[in-house]
Amino acid sequence: MKENRPAPPIDRPDLTLPCVILDRPQMAENIGAVARVMGNFGLRDLRIVNPRDGWPQERAWANASGAHWPLDNAAIYDTVADAIADLNAVYATTARPRETQLPVLTPRQTADQVYIEAGEGIRTGLLFGAERAGLETNDIALCHGIVTIPVDPYFQSLNLSQAVNIVLYEWRLKVMDAPKAAFSKNLDGPADLQKLHGLYEHLEDELEKAGFFFPPEKKESMQRNLRVTLNRAQMTEQEVRTWRGVVTALTKGRGRVLAKIAQLKAQSEDK
Repeated sequence: MKENRPAPPIDRPDLTLPCVILDRPQMAENIGAVARVMGNFGLRDLRIVNPRDGWPQERAWANASGAHWPLDNAAIYDTVADAIADLNAVYATTARPRETQLPVLTPRQTADQVYIEAGEGIRTGLLFGAERAGLETNDIALCHGIVTIPVDPYFQSLNLSQAVNIVLYEWRLKVMDAPKAAFSKNLDGPADLQKLHGLYEHLEDELEKAGFFFPPEKKESMQRNLRVTLNRAQMTEQEVRTWRGVVTALTKGRGRVLAKIAQLKAQSEDK
């Protein structure tokens, strides 16, 4: 019988804890092992996207070795986009960049980045893919960096919980070794991803109407490139609102031009 110890206190001085997001995990035992790692390194926010065998699964608790609190409070989502909507920055752990022009970081570099962002109150997430398939390219395109663990090219296979362990270990070292959290900048933080995704959809909808996505078979890659480019800017909420205003203004302007052309055409036909 595993010890049913209480969850640790919620407060962590000068830090906003990153959350751990598991995309389509296949085995409840691996989810439990991830919870155990989170308990080891002081994290508690676990988000699970579309687990293969549904949720909850008793085997996860059995394999967590008493680190039950990430499992007790785990949030379940249908898509990665839903799981990260309230975050400001997300880092995807994957062995391959998969056609995206994002910064490629080691776990140690990621820990440095997440620690700085946490000190500024930025809500961060660490995304891990399914055991066999890894992460989809379109989900990676929603993130701000790619975390690649420098394993030997001869044998690159890592268990899900091993990958989580390595990344969280580096984060924990950074927390313990850093003398103080970075000073907060006198700037607004980046917009949460739900607002950013709203901008993407707004822009892509108008581009579709304007015939931008041509030829049709390249639409998906064109959308992905647009999203990655805008993601790198880490826009504030005000900047997102400004860009949505830009899209709206361009749309209205196009409408006025078309209306004027129609009017001139009608006048010409009357003559």
